[in-house]
Amino acid sequence: MQPYATRVTEEESQLPTILFVCSMNSVRSPIAAAMARRHFPGRLIARSAGVRSGKVDHFVHQVMEEIGVDMSVHTPHTMDELMASNFDIIITLADDARRAVAERGLHADVMEHWDLEDPSEVEGTRETALAAYRSLRDQLDRRLAQGLPALLEAVENGV
Repeated sequence: MQPYATRVTEEESQLPTILFVCSMNSVRSPIAAAMARRHFPGRLIARSAGVRSGKVDHFVHQVMEEIGVDMSVHTPHTMDELMASNFDIIITLADDARRAVAERGLHADVMEHWDLEDPSEVEGTRETALAAYRSLRDQLDRRLAQGLPALLEAVENGV
């Protein structure tokens, strides 16, 4: 599954828009956006961005490939590159992201902050690092599966 293969712009769709923001759009936010697309195909437009520019993280590619999600076309983007400033849902995944969203005046009907550790900061062996990335992936998987339906319902009901 390639979560970026068919892109729908917000102007072309009535689907709810969700933005995930982390520090560098290398790990947390792209995984979250890909998992949201995986769980809710055709029900939302998921985007991701970082506070500042990051680099492609090959551990992300590996742990997502393990569950059948192809992240090979993802390139990190910053908040400055966003085409929109209004979203239905914004979920920040790092403290600096929460501050940056407020400073840049991004707007959403629903805003949440999910405090998640950055697995790229884990030290140790390759296997230790991969375990941290898998843990993040699985945390996001559970959180999106359990929490996003209520957020989407809130948006659909105009809350």
